[in-house]
Amino acid sequence: MSAVSEGFKAFGLQVSNKDEIPMVTLTLPDGSARSFEGIPTGLTLAQDISEGLAKVSLAIKVNGQLQDLDQPIKHDASVELITRGKGTPEALEIIRHDCAHVLAEAVQALFPDTQVSIGPAIENGFYYDFFRLDGGTFNEADFPSIEAKMREIIAAGAPFQRKEVSRSEALVLFEAQNEPFKVELVQDLPEDEIITLYSQGEWTDLCRGPHAATTASVGKYFKLMSVAGAYWRGDVTRPQMQRIYGIAFEDKKQLNAHLTMLEEAAKRDHRKLGREMGLFHMQEEATGSVFWHPKGWTLYRTVEAYMRRRQQESGYQEVKTPQLVSRKLWEDSGHWEKFRENMFTTGDGDEDQDLALKPMNCPCHVQVFKQSLLSYRDLPLRMAEFGSCHRNESSGSMHGIMRVRAFTQDDGHIFCTPEQINVETETFIALLTSVYKDFGFEDIVVKFSDRPEKRAGSDAVWDRAEAALKEAIEIMDLPYEMNPGEGAFYGPKLEFVLKDAIGRDWQCGTLQVDFVLPERLNAHYIDNTSTRQRPVMLHRAVIGSFERFLGILIENFEGKFPLWLAPTQGVVATIVSAADNYAAEVQAKFRFAGLRFDLDIRNEKINFKVREHSLSKVPLIAVVGEREAKDGTIALRRLGSQRQEVLALEEAIEKLSAEATAPDLDDTKEKETTSLVPVNGS
Repeated sequence: MSAVSEGFKAFGLQVSNKDEIPMVTLTLPDGSARSFEGIPTGLTLAQDISEGLAKVSLAIKVNGQLQDLDQPIKHDASVELITRGKGTPEALEIIRHDCAHVLAEAVQALFPDTQVSIGPAIENGFYYDFFRLDGGTFNEADFPSIEAKMREIIAAGAPFQRKEVSRSEALVLFEAQNEPFKVELVQDLPEDEIITLYSQGEWTDLCRGPHAATTASVGKYFKLMSVAGAYWRGDVTRPQMQRIYGIAFEDKKQLNAHLTMLEEAAKRDHRKLGREMGLFHMQEEATGSVFWHPKGWTLYRTVEAYMRRRQQESGYQEVKTPQLVSRKLWEDSGHWEKFRENMFTTGDGDEDQDLALKPMNCPCHVQVFKQSLLSYRDLPLRMAEFGSCHRNESSGSMHGIMRVRAFTQDDGHIFCTPEQINVETETFIALLTSVYKDFGFEDIVVKFSDRPEKRAGSDAVWDRAEAALKEAIEIMDLPYEMNPGEGAFYGPKLEFVLKDAIGRDWQCGTLQVDFVLPERLNAHYIDNTSTRQRPVMLHRAVIGSFERFLGILIENFEGKFPLWLAPTQGVVATIVSAADNYAAEVQAKFRFAGLRFDLDIRNEKINFKVREHSLSKVPLIAVVGEREAKDGTIALRRLGSQRQEVLALEEAIEKLSAEATAPDLDDTKEKETTSLVPVNGS
């Protein structure tokens, strides 16, 4: 057999003569195509275009699937080369995944009594989970030596070599290496799963790939950041691993920009600002719940009042549903099967009497809908609730007030006919974008999340729901990104992602199309032929969890809230005690006008008072002394400014009252509706 035929055989193809040599055509994103006699690889394609392209190529996408550059492409395909230097998500993910493997090799070289488990790429970086047999712990003091070893491995430029093996081969290898976590992962793979190993020099890992050609592809722009504990497979009964986090980028500029952003984020940390500003605290006796202090609760109620007004203006009817609900309802809705591990229950052993704290409000809203016999003329019915929910989040996943066990959602459900989905989607998005603008967010990305692996309802129902939601947003010409497999278990959803003042993304609002829950819970309306029909249920939230959204606001504004949101809008501070009575009169008039002003008549110097209230992020300080008392004026100082503006008291009240008015109540300007799409006024 010829050398060419031998090569084809290595790729799994049998040929007997030259006439059987295949021709493979690869089509690039720009529409151009290149044909190859034989079986090309991504590297073949890159070299055929230019040697320069081959040097910066990391992997190739074949019919939408990433694979290694040296893997064969046996059939005609649409392809895209993934290269360094463009900052694409795919390129960064490969670099970070490579970096995770290099980290694991370095750790085992320096700490031989360490077992490895998993090490994926994540947003902005990577991590790897380790278990130390010697009982030792990693800390940040270990990072310089680990990073130095990583640079040695990267400089060596060992090739990443992919190998397909049988289940038994993989088990023998990892048992011989005393890697029980890898053995367990192999044992849990489906019987028909192709098992692949990746080696870099003498070090081998269980991995699906893809990887770049060599360890040198990682480059030098990485940094180890922190160590955290993580239970094996998220199970508190399993061994606790040590997780080392790192970041990696394509160049120095990206790395430095990210480090600068992290420094800025540390200054804005809502937990730190929450303490300094006296907004809230959390403690072990109520893990995952928030103790709101007076100032924090004022902020909370301000946001709640704003959202209540906006929802009422948009035709929502507010309801309040129970906290404890029978297990039977959760079984009927499907939540018991899909969400049971995250629910708090009474757990008394009597299934008929089992109650659960609601993790979401939707089944309860269906119960309200079912209490009346509604016709198609009553739809759409928009129902809203500031619903208190509880979810049993793991201790490792909680983060300040951003991720808690007890939270309140601005939850809403729209019951409508299939024909009303488009208009209701457009109307909701108009509301959502207007709200976000009022809070200072105008950079919004929409993601379309389709069916998850764990879901309720048939494929036919999901096909219908996904088609309906896509039709609604495509009619509006709404740009969106796909977010595969991240839909709710009962329907596809749109996720609305905000960008804050320092460039971080936050997913807040959602809109989900649900044909499943009305069917499972037997909801119906009467159509124009007097026939019972199932309503479509649109699940929607604008800000999502109040607790999380308030954390985002604190960090976005660095505690320096716009006047309408500030818990304490100002302080009346005296220069001398002779002005105390006038200061109390000024505060009373401010408060009568609806302004949230405190009084500071302590026997302290005015510079001390100004500095203290500035640290507490109070927007306004009304300074009064004997002259102000005599003239009926105030000297107004704004946060961050040394300048004082002297105003007559009544003038100040009028000016500040207008400035402190919530955006939705401001009648002095034409109300704008900012939207990602034009609004038809439906």
